[in-house]
Amino acid sequence: MKKFHGAYVAIVTPFIDGRLDEQGLVDLIEFQIAQGTHGIVPCGTTGESATLDFNEHKRVIELTVQTVAGRVPVVAGTGANNTLEAIELTESARESGADAVLSVTPYYNKPNAEGLYQHYKAIAEAVDIPMLLYNVPGRTAINMLPETVARLAEVKNIIGIKEACGSIEQISDLIRLCPDDFIVLSGDDFTAMPTVLLGGKGVISVISNVYPKGMAELMEAALAGDLAKANALHYRMYPLMKALFCAPNPVPAKAGAELLGKIRSGLPRLPLAPLDAGGIEKLRSAMAGLGLI
Repeated sequence: MKKFHGAYVAIVTPFIDGRLDEQGLVDLIEFQIAQGTHGIVPCGTTGESATLDFNEHKRVIELTVQTVAGRVPVVAGTGANNTLEAIELTESARESGADAVLSVTPYYNKPNAEGLYQHYKAIAEAVDIPMLLYNVPGRTAINMLPETVARLAEVKNIIGIKEACGSIEQISDLIRLCPDDFIVLSGDDFTAMPTVLLGGKGVISVISNVYPKGMAELMEAALAGDLAKANALHYRMYPLMKALFCAPNPVPAKAGAELLGKIRSGLPRLPLAPLDAGGIEKLRSAMAGLGLI
């Protein structure tokens, strides 16, 4: 499996009494690696990066790198809507030994295409580490178009993108316009298989938090061109993919990890609320359907 190809888990950040549960994170990483996950992505949206303070953010990345110990790549989430803060987090991730960083489009500011280009160019020029862009318009209120991504693909250190636009048309344009060696990863479990079949290289996955083996097998099949197997796996996991978005991410993913017994508490930080009884039942049913619980 080539670096940054396959199923990368957007790993949740476990808390106990509102504080970082370091042993819980270590245990979760070991579970991921044992189940065949191709890479670990700490401090993304699913890792509740928006509610981690700077010291916690840096510690999660540091601990992840130390625990992984080179067994799989670590792509550290280091995005911010303040370019200087994004540079600081990116430099810290590089010093911690991360293999690459994932940098989300600046949220709330709503920069235009030129602002996006200059933001990412500034980070890439300031810190010498491979960077994956991250486009998630449903979270950030801005959609980075393929033309801007293609322009950024020419910047040193910018090697790929996590594309969570949910549009097969946009993903097709992205792959068409960018260089052949530019890595396109799906940012949604639902579009992981079609993205690979269009020429993408994998997924940064939420479902991998509770079913890492399944998503790893799906990506391996799709990348090998085994459409029948990939298709069967996609539809087998589809109910769980839906259940994991019955409430704002990562609330169901954390609840699922707790149901598995992989973390002691699945409670998110405010302003995210815990999963309600109906959501728990949907999640439990989907996980039971896969034999996970």
